Amino acid sequence: MHPLIRDIEMVAFDLDGTLIDSVPDLAVAVDAALVDQGLAPVGVARVRDWVGNGSRLLVERALGEALNRLPEKSEVEACHERFLLHYRASPVARTKLYPGVREALDGLLTQGVSLTLITNKPEAFIAPILAHFALTECFGLCLGGDSLDEKKPNPAPLLHAAAHFGVSPKACLMVGDSRHDIEAGKRAGFRTLAVPYGYNHGESVSDSAPDAVVESLTELV
Repeated sequence: MHPLIRDIEMVAFDLDGTLIDSVPDLAVAVDAALVDQGLAPVGVARVRDWVGNGSRLLVERALGEALNRLPEKSEVEACHERFLLHYRASPVARTKLYPGVREALDGLLTQGVSLTLITNKPEAFIAPILAHFALTECFGLCLGGDSLDEKKPNPAPLLHAAAHFGVSPKACLMVGDSRHDIEAGKRAGFRTLAVPYGYNHGESVSDSAPDAVVESLTELV
């Protein structure tokens, strides 16, 4: 067991870039939405740098790149609707579970730790993705970016999860791949742990000073 896990009663996991590599499917949906608007696709590499703040901001960034200007709100809304349509049609065709994820989740559950999923992805996409990877039963609570009024890096979803399980924030751990996860965890009073293989806008997640960094989630158990 990782030293950071000692006395931990609940672990909150980010999804994209932490448990799954979803960028290939996200990029296909983003590019399809741009093409629908008569614009050129931006490609996987650019989308990888933009993931983490929710689908609307992802689309806004891609649209701004394609237009080479700040998009109008109406343009973002229209493109975002097309993105949701395309992504809903195929959310897991190319998405992969990162190595060690299943073993880590199973190990934590065996130790009696409560698990929650806190992502900025729209809530509607969580269930089909978890079902695809047979992970539905792992999590006692799942929160998307639109489940509450606030999303990460705001600590509200994390504090909501702690209250749901009746656990003190001091006995909770936030696991993620980006500065938003680490900031949310710190602001909530959680311990924080980062993985370096995900999406963090081209920055090292270590720069956010998490309590620990692990190369694989299997190091938790």
